[in-house]
Amino acid sequence: MKSQSELPGLATQLVSTFILVVILTAVTAGLPAIWLFRQQLDRQAWTQVEQGQQAAKALYQAKQSEVSNFATLTAQRPTIQSLLAQDDRSALQIYLKTLQSGAGFDIVVVCNSNRQVLASTLEITSANPCEDWTHDGFQLVSSDSSTQAWLTASRPLGIAIDRSEDVIVGLKLDNAFATRMQAQTGLAHTLIANGQIVATSFDVGSQSLKAPTLPAASPESSTDNGPIIYELNGHSYYASRLTLNASALQAEVALQVSDITSTQNRLIGILVGSILIVALMGSVLGVFLTRRISRPLESLAKIASGFSKGDLGSPVEFNAGVREIVQVSRVLEKARGDLLNTLEELRRERDWTNHLLESIVEGIVTLDEQMRITFFSRGAERITGWDRDQVLNHFCDDFFKLLDSDGTFTQFLPQRGEKININVGMADGHQSILSVTGAELSLFEAGEIQRAFVFRDVSEEESVHRLLGQFLANVSHEFRTPLSALAASIELLLDQARELNPSELEELLNSLHLSALSLQNLVDNLLESSSIETGHFRVFSRPYDLGKIISEAIETMHPLLDKYGQRLVVELPTPIPQVRTDPRRTVQVLVNLMSNASKYGPADAEITIITSIENGWVRVEVTDQGPGIPPQYRRDLFRRFSFPDIGENSSKVGAGLGLSVVKAIVEAQGGRVGVDDNPSGGTIFWFTLPKVDDSTTYREAM
Repeated sequence: MKSQSELPGLATQLVSTFILVVILTAVTAGLPAIWLFRQQLDRQAWTQVEQGQQAAKALYQAKQSEVSNFATLTAQRPTIQSLLAQDDRSALQIYLKTLQSGAGFDIVVVCNSNRQVLASTLEITSANPCEDWTHDGFQLVSSDSSTQAWLTASRPLGIAIDRSEDVIVGLKLDNAFATRMQAQTGLAHTLIANGQIVATSFDVGSQSLKAPTLPAASPESSTDNGPIIYELNGHSYYASRLTLNASALQAEVALQVSDITSTQNRLIGILVGSILIVALMGSVLGVFLTRRISRPLESLAKIASGFSKGDLGSPVEFNAGVREIVQVSRVLEKARGDLLNTLEELRRERDWTNHLLESIVEGIVTLDEQMRITFFSRGAERITGWDRDQVLNHFCDDFFKLLDSDGTFTQFLPQRGEKININVGMADGHQSILSVTGAELSLFEAGEIQRAFVFRDVSEEESVHRLLGQFLANVSHEFRTPLSALAASIELLLDQARELNPSELEELLNSLHLSALSLQNLVDNLLESSSIETGHFRVFSRPYDLGKIISEAIETMHPLLDKYGQRLVVELPTPIPQVRTDPRRTVQVLVNLMSNASKYGPADAEITIITSIENGWVRVEVTDQGPGIPPQYRRDLFRRFSFPDIGENSSKVGAGLGLSVVKAIVEAQGGRVGVDDNPSGGTIFWFTLPKVDDSTTYREAM
């Protein structure tokens, strides 16, 4: 195998053979053809400009006739004459605006004999149309900041002899008019007054165009002001101007020739390439050398094409007998290895990034400049309920709908690094409070900036905050009421103890007892709720007589029931069963349920405790005659901080802990707890306890 330095070079074999043929062919045939081609395209472009100018001229004449005809028709309107006779300017103003909007003109003015404006559909502060627009044609209205152009016509009103009113109609020649002219002529349209642009279809606002210069070769047919060439926004234009009547107003039509120039260059390239191909094909020696070189090059091209399709598994081994081709094959082999390593590294980074995005619990969404969704993470799917395929390439506001505002979601998106809470409707119809943080993504390759935001559902946190505030308020109220009663009773005892008779003294002591009982029950519920929350809650069940538990609960609640004149009815089976329970905590369950029955039930009412045995379980029911509990509140009734709406009794709502403690104690003992409607009115709270088998003897723990 020869060394690389001994192989013949590609340049040595090709350049010496083809260079002379290519140069001679290009000089003798190509250059004249290129020159003729450029001249032909130039003539065609200037012909198109001239035709556009003639079309614009005809359109202006048509517009003048249209304005003149409308002025004549307006002056003959009997309604205008009638309104002038009645001197009803307000109605005249409305009628003129109706005429203007129906005809598509910009202004209709009625002038009196003193050339003062009686009514006008548009206020022009820098000119008096009645004095300045006395002749038909083009008008210029100048101010400190700009100049306006109008096409107007004036006609006398045919009314009473002793009056001399005129009507003036006008069409404003602004950017919108220039745009319409461009659509009709196919060329860019500009109106110029005294060297200043008045209106243009170019997207340049009020900027001045560059100073025109004469072209190198003018067209054969002349125009009003001669041909003009200028540059605007990086594009070349051929233009010509048309003077409108005897005014200082000129209309310019312009043809963008950048595309023509590009076409020239492209066709010139094709022509040059064709010349080279012909020259190469005409060379006998070129055919031989091309065959020798094209085959290995085709093989290398196939290998490179395989690279682009991802086929990097086959090594590049090639020996074409040409040094440059061998060099290319070695470079391709090295590139193949580098690509394999790069692709593997990119694959690992992509997998890691995807895994990271999938594992983030927060939702991540990116938006393009039109606020369409371009990325929707799995976290966003989990939070909103929307599927990624449903939302991609759709507008963000179609899915993130605000519930407490008239605006749109994207209007409230925070800036980069800022955070805001937004109440949004989810896919299943429920509402959630989203904590949204704003961000920006700069795509350097695309040259654009995308909006991004990260969000998480903080509905439960917000709910806990609200419930905690309500809980603190209720606990404060629950503490304040018995403490106030205690303080008042103690103060009365201190001041008047010697003067009180036995019945009054007993009443004060009962008040002290009830207040202490209320505080004790509240503290017990707080302690139990705290132990449940921290995971330290335990029950110690043992066989115990249910009658003793009920008796102890009744003894605790007796003063409260007597205070409100409420009667307690107890129904127990015979014999009274034994249950496996924690006696102290079960007494607390009954006290909580009886306290609720007394609190929400009316005075002088009846509270019932019914015990029954069902399939090895003892069911205990506490029935009141209160207002009952609406069905929509029962699902969360046994949760902490649950405060159902119970109408007139809403002021009696406690700390929101009692029923959650009841549920925790009963379920820790293996039982169940629930609530039913009382057929005769009120509510039935019930719970179950495991019954002790009568055939088994138990020994109470001391």
